[in-house]
Amino acid sequence: MRIIFMGSPDFAVPALNALVEAGHDIAAVYCQPPRPAGRGKADRKTAVHERAEQLGLEVRTPRTLRDAEEQAKFAALHADLAVVAAYGLILPKPILDAPKNGCVNIHASLLPRWRGAAPIQRAILAGDTVSGVTIMQMDEGLDTGPMLLKQELQLDRKNAGQVTEELAKLGASALLKWIEDPSPPEPQPENGATYAPKVDKAEARIDWSRPAIEIERQVHAFSPWPGGWFEANGERIKLLDARAGDDASGRPGEVLDDCLNIAAGEGYVRPLRVQRAGRGAMTVDELLRGFAIPKGTVVP
Repeated sequence: MRIIFMGSPDFAVPALNALVEAGHDIAAVYCQPPRPAGRGKADRKTAVHERAEQLGLEVRTPRTLRDAEEQAKFAALHADLAVVAAYGLILPKPILDAPKNGCVNIHASLLPRWRGAAPIQRAILAGDTVSGVTIMQMDEGLDTGPMLLKQELQLDRKNAGQVTEELAKLGASALLKWIEDPSPPEPQPENGATYAPKVDKAEARIDWSRPAIEIERQVHAFSPWPGGWFEANGERIKLLDARAGDDASGRPGEVLDDCLNIAAGEGYVRPLRVQRAGRGAMTVDELLRGFAIPKGTVVP
């Protein structure tokens, strides 16, 4: 099958690899343009861009698909199908209609739950026990198109980075399964539809007045990015992993012992892995050896 692939981050790379390994003809790869990143602010290519070049594929990085010239270039590829995985641009109708069999998307949730930009983080924050991927036929709405295939994944207290990696592999296998044995489209029910807005960095600051289980979910949802955090000794400390406990006698934010267990609005939070600014990830024991946070301290 002649396929246009459209994706940008690491999440999309397994699907591109799977299509190539299965012998499909990749007409072109579309991804976000290189952008300044890192301390030096040098332009950095997306993960899909780098992988496509390694595979010897043509890469296109338009900043918009709304102008007629870009739409004509897209249509001239005469693709049977376009596969979209976290591409990052809205596809206007002329793009959606250009491939013979339209455009399909690998969406990282069990639609209609968590339509939108951050389905993995929102599922973890909400305390969902199951997520998954949906292969869907794209339309002009926001993740509203008919569903083609679903695959489930148990969340099991995994963080967003771990879930993203597992769903990327699951999405790649689900895509191939559908291409090899297409199932008829199933309209999405409106009942149960929820929206997953983009993550705002301001959401990452820990509010110790909240229940410990909600803080645990916050830590997992925002690990590795942007990282749930609190302040201690005038420094920002990221919580990369934590567990909620049931009983606590301190006020919210109070350090309860020499192991950095911290009281919450309900229960307490037991940090497992942390990170100081400019340092690597470490255990709580490693942190406390050179960065004392005594029992009784109240962290904001």
